[in-house]
Amino acid sequence: MASHSSCPAIDVRDETTPLLLNTCNAEAQNPSRRVTPLPKAQIAALCLVRLVDPIAFTQIFPYINEFIAFLHVTDDPSQIGYFSGLVESTFAVSQLLFIYHWARLSDVIGRRPVIMTGTLGVALSTMYFGVSSSIVDLLISRCIGELCEESRSRCTPHFRFLPVFIIDSTNQAAAFPLYGLVWPIGSIIGPLIGGSFSSPASQFSIFKQTIFDRHPYFLPCFVAGLLSIVGFTLAYFCLGETLSTKRRYSAEKGYDHISCTSEHNTDCHDDIPVSPSARELLSFPIIRALSLSGFALEANGTSFGVLYVLFCYSPIHSGGLAFPPSTIGYSLAFAGVIAGSVQVFLMPFLLRRIEAAKIYNLSIAAWPVTFLFLPILNVIARCGLDESTGQLGSRSYSALWVGIVIVLVLSRVGGIAYSASMILIRNNVPKPSYLGSANGLVQSSMCFSRCVSAAFASSVFAFSDKYNILGGYFWALLHASIALIGCSLARDITRNSKNMLTET
Repeated sequence: MASHSSCPAIDVRDETTPLLLNTCNAEAQNPSRRVTPLPKAQIAALCLVRLVDPIAFTQIFPYINEFIAFLHVTDDPSQIGYFSGLVESTFAVSQLLFIYHWARLSDVIGRRPVIMTGTLGVALSTMYFGVSSSIVDLLISRCIGELCEESRSRCTPHFRFLPVFIIDSTNQAAAFPLYGLVWPIGSIIGPLIGGSFSSPASQFSIFKQTIFDRHPYFLPCFVAGLLSIVGFTLAYFCLGETLSTKRRYSAEKGYDHISCTSEHNTDCHDDIPVSPSARELLSFPIIRALSLSGFALEANGTSFGVLYVLFCYSPIHSGGLAFPPSTIGYSLAFAGVIAGSVQVFLMPFLLRRIEAAKIYNLSIAAWPVTFLFLPILNVIARCGLDESTGQLGSRSYSALWVGIVIVLVLSRVGGIAYSASMILIRNNVPKPSYLGSANGLVQSSMCFSRCVSAAFASSVFAFSDKYNILGGYFWALLHASIALIGCSLARDITRNSKNMLTET
């Protein structure tokens, strides 16, 4: 570890402040005077390791419904959506169950080994998913994958909460969009892998009579698994330890690349502040509003992710678009491009000019329109379908893709609320020492929402199709109504949030 002989010895170092903060720099200690520099090296390394999660998570979306049909889980095509939603809900339930246990383990053995174990586990579980031969195998592999992903992103400040802990109000407009790019980039790569590499034996003769012929969805899982192994290698060589009891060993081995230098460190000194209870946090109106609205926001995002894939897969006469996995993958990758563009170009512009609470409300207002627009795409497909050829006319095809672009843009505008939520938590936390607990409470609310939203959305879609309720479009009206409730809940955030633009 580097020493600073010209400065007083300060060993009160912290996981909750800028990782590369120089304690000798008075300007860094007084962020109100100048913009605090971002720790670019650490953010780059951590983002690259984090990237494997969205790739592993999203690569199944283009082919999951076709995979379930291949396994003959059900003879009723309208029920396939129920089982695909069950797979995603299992993912979220395991996430909720293991958050606390991974956190405690990281407090004992250190952050770095837990992150590395999780990264390797994501690789193995993703490959296992590709060779599944029953719905039970799918559920087990997905559960293991989320258990391992949870060890990386929830129980340590290295990952999902990283921007909250290493930035301040002077540089958050740059830091949050930068970190927010990780998931969009992974959401571009993942669907492209899933859509392009599924069923390779039907596309290339070299894969016939091989494991990729017997297991047509193993190749995309294998590719995603290899990328996770690359992430494991990066974690081994690039990530340092922040737990105080393990830092000396890391330094001796040459892994101590992370500097934590703050007076509020809960990992680097013994004066650990008592964490507030959930009841105490919920007594603050802004935290309560963020938790309730976060539940609704995650319900919108999760439901759209499930419904869009199921909608694209379903036959046109069943209310869908009848897209093959490759087309679904390309459209999801395009959605990732939109999300990345929003993070790079739109978010910094908005954050410097509009209060985060207003951004949150404007963003979440896009969800009702998004859900109501989806049935219009099916109407376009029905009107333009040539019954003799089973193909769409050129004009209808063009109109359909214009509509798809509109829907995907609306959904990514709705996704801005996720980044705004992180900023609102940081700006409105009652005490600095409550930051981690407040994050955990809001994220737990979102996690609980994921547990029920995926299965609920797919079940409503199957129910609407089977009984032809409202022409099979009941699912869209119901989710638009739920999104409107979310808009109502978001108003409490505006009423209780601090206006950081006027205060700074």
